[in-house]
Amino acid sequence: MTTIEYKTDIVPDTEAIIEVYNSSGINRPTHDKERIAAMYANSNLVVTAWHKEQLVGISRSLTDFCYACYLSDLAVKADYQKEGIGKQLIAQAQAVIGEQTALILLAAPQAMEYYPKVGFDNIQNGFIMKRKK
Repeated sequence: MTTIEYKTDIVPDTEAIIEVYNSSGINRPTHDKERIAAMYANSNLVVTAWHKEQLVGISRSLTDFCYACYLSDLAVKADYQKEGIGKQLIAQAQAVIGEQTALILLAAPQAMEYYPKVGFDNIQNGFIMKRKK
């Protein structure tokens, strides 16, 4: 098993984030570097996973650190998937937000089977106003 180091004190270079996104299969506007940079500039909890000096996984959240945390992105490079990195990124975020804070997310259709395996409950009482662009 590969040794992975987790960090919550840095935001990686935008190019490294885009590389993880493109490899992972997550659907994000990676053609728009400025938008990806803004997504991270406006997030207040970023957890990263590193293999040596290489970014291999990342999660991005918005939280008040006392009641609710929205897990916006969870991505792991394809070559590193199925090693527990995504689960550990979630665990690291939970450690930061604490037990009094709910962790909430919207899952992509291809990830609907993943999240219950890592401890999430499916909810039916959510609503969304989808982005126009």
